[in-house]
Amino acid sequence: MSTADRIPLYQKIQDYIRDLIESEGLKEGDRIPTEKELMGKFNVSKITVVNALSGLANEKFITRVPGRGSFVSGRGKDIPAESHAGSAGTGLALAELGESGRRTGVIGLVMPSIYDFFAIRLVEGIRRTLEERGCRCIILLSGGELQKEIEAITTFKDIGVEGMLIFPVDEERYNEEILAMKFSGFPFVLIDRFLPGVETSYIAADGRMGAEIAVDHLWELGHREIAICSDSPLQTVTVQERIEGYMNALKNKGALINPAHMITDFRMDGEERPESHPLYRYIRNRMATAYITLNGRLGVEIYQMARQAGLSVPGDLSIVSFDDPTSMVEDFSIFTHVKQFEHDMGCRAAEMLLQIIQRGHGKDGKYMKTLIEPELVVRQTSGPPHSA
Repeated sequence: MSTADRIPLYQKIQDYIRDLIESEGLKEGDRIPTEKELMGKFNVSKITVVNALSGLANEKFITRVPGRGSFVSGRGKDIPAESHAGSAGTGLALAELGESGRRTGVIGLVMPSIYDFFAIRLVEGIRRTLEERGCRCIILLSGGELQKEIEAITTFKDIGVEGMLIFPVDEERYNEEILAMKFSGFPFVLIDRFLPGVETSYIAADGRMGAEIAVDHLWELGHREIAICSDSPLQTVTVQERIEGYMNALKNKGALINPAHMITDFRMDGEERPESHPLYRYIRNRMATAYITLNGRLGVEIYQMARQAGLSVPGDLSIVSFDDPTSMVEDFSIFTHVKQFEHDMGCRAAEMLLQIIQRGHGKDGKYMKTLIEPELVVRQTSGPPHSA
């Protein structure tokens, strides 16, 4: 095998772009080949191309503009290609940042929002663990938007954090900053979900198991018309796994899957009158006798809609929610729910990140992965259907 054959594909793409800029005399602001063009030229996946371009962007060699493409930066036209052989520039920059982070003892936490008890308990677990280890935590919110998530990660890099905990936005388009951190070995842990096809360290609850134990509980009570509901605007990995668990549980019982009982194409608007919402009509017409909601807030919404429709819970319909939606205090809630141990998840996520920082996992291609087994907590919102 020749030396050229041993050069990583992403490095070949980087070298090609540097040579292209120099040989064609490209100037600041000139566009370079698109991701699609590079994928075709080198016969590689999008992830490989994104890794190459993210490395060049971190070196300030190019500038990436979401939705428009990549362009030569001010630095790109001044640095000869041979001074950038390989991807050492990106690795060195992040290594120096990591050293800076170790001196500050600061950890960055990126969350979509902190508006429910799941998020509050998760963050409290992270904060407490980091504080006990002598670290500080800075939180930035992405609002569930990919661009804001990218900006948050970039901000943390500029600050010089030691590592990052990220509750990622889940979209078809991966966050290129996360991919760049992966390939450079920058310490980070994903929380609650992972990126399909991308090896990273992560901690999450077992969503398939959670949905299966919810279905098993309702089935044993006598329910046969069991709906599963999600008001997430994105079909995230978390949502998909829970729906797969729901379907698997029904298949194992020999039950037919009713597509009408998988209710995911809607959003809850706090200003909308409940009786005008399609979900209200579904509940009022008793299309199902039990509902599994993929978050606690939605469990409360369905509970309120049922009451408004003159239905009793759990008499006319049962509700099982993922996460306890109503209480921060143990044993003080009415909802039957799938407990995901979010406080423990936060503690373990922080511990995992600190171990990665200390041992250098990630740089050596080793990743730490943890799935937490959920438990069903039976309370007052689930019971036998009237006809049972």
